[in-house]
Order: sequence, then C-alpha cells, then structure tokens
Amino acid sequence: MTDSSHQFPRFFMTAEQPCPYLPGKLERKIFTDLDGPDATALNEALGKVGFRRSQSVAYRPACVDCSACISVRVKSFEYEPSKNKKRIIAKNKDVYSSITKLMATNEQYDLLKRYLNSRHQDGGMSNMDEFEYAEMVLKSPVQSHIIEYRINEEESDDPLNPGRLIGAALTDVMSDGLSMVYSFFDPDLDERSLGTFIILDHISRAQDAGLPYVYLGYWVEGCKKMAYKVNFKPVEQLGADGWAAKK
Repeated sequence: MTDSSHQFPRFFMTAEQPCPYLPGKLERKIFTDLDGPDATALNEALGKVGFRRSQSVAYRPACVDCSACISVRVKSFEYEPSKNKKRIIAKNKDVYSSITKLMATNEQYDLLKRYLNSRHQDGGMSNMDEFEYAEMVLKSPVQSHIIEYRINEEESDDPLNPGRLIGAALTDVMSDGLSMVYSFFDPDLDERSLGTFIILDHISRAQDAGLPYVYLGYWVEGCKKMAYKVNFKPVEQLGADGWAAKK
C-alpha cells in the first residue's frame, strides 16, 4: 500500500519559443508543480540542480541545441566587497531595508511597472497587470518574503512615513541560502546602482543568518543584462559535475 501524500513529481515540457536572452535562439523549459506536503523539500532539491521557482512551479531550461543558461550562486561566507562595491554601499547608506509581510501592494506594483517599462520593455513580464503581480508574490508554496528598500527624503522618524520605496525583492528562504526570485528598483536612480546594492544586501543578510549561499538564478554568457551576476566573487556555477568555482 503506497502513501499517496508522497508522490514523485511529474515533469512537463513547454513548446519552443524565441529566447529572450540570445537572438536567433529558441528556448523551451521543463517544469513541475510545487504542491502538497513535499513542496518545500522538492523546491530545495530542484533548486540545487538548477531549477528556479515561479509562483507554484519549478522550472529550468531544456533547450534543444543550447546550454547557455548557467545557474550561479555567491558564496556568502567568503564574499568581501571590492572597492567599487564598497562605494555602492556608501552611496546607499541612507537606504533602509526591511522584511515585510508577504503581500503585493500598489506601491510595489507601480515601481515594478516603471522598472519594466524602462529596463525590460521587450521582456515576458512587460505586460504584467496588478493581479498577475499579486499572484507572483502570493502564490508561493515555500517560505518567501518581500524585502523593501526605502529612503526617507524628509528625514522623518514618523513610523507612519517609512520613506519612498525605491526597490523590492521577492526572496525564497532555503536551508542553505537565499534565492532571489525577482527584484526591481527605481530606474531613475542609476547613480545608486540599486540592482547591485540589493544583491549586496542579500549577501549581508545571508551572512547574518548563517546561510552559505545567495542564489542569483541564470547567467548567460554574451547577454549584457546578465553580466552583473558574475561580479560577486567568489561565484559558483552549476555544471555537469555539480557546483564549482566559476573560472
């Protein structure tokens, strides 16, 4: 007699479609649902072999003639910021970051739309509406939270005036690290390098929590939008023989 509460996951394949990272390439993904009592354990196991979570689905590329998407993670315990990264930290010393309740707000969505319209007009998320954003945030079968990044331009200590939202990150908490599911920020504040700062904040949070890794998702060589992910040394990449230092 089998225990129906513990079942092997069923995997499915998407149809091929144009690759969003490399012109002229086609992409397809393999995916499975994350549901039931084993969702957390399944997400953990799949995350270690290169899967990413989107809502209640775990997926990874399964392209026919391309293997350019490479999973990368930062070794948080060994990370030391470079001079450039220290300058970015100093530029954002007035930024307050905090873990908030897992909820989708109008303020977050408005910032996301500004970010997508400025940085990713041709991306798959460019037409995301409020309901789809709420699903992205709330439909998580694993331990997740939103980290908000704010500046208080009025230098007020009023708790009802937490400051202007300039960045946010949807982050999964795993047994060995933090997995950055999606982050976005104010596109008009280029001088702050907020994308880099948000990753630096996650590295610091992982260190404080005793977690050895920060998972950054996929890096694609030759894709400028992905280049930043390998600038947080030491970085490990997932290959045929497992995780190893990126050369």
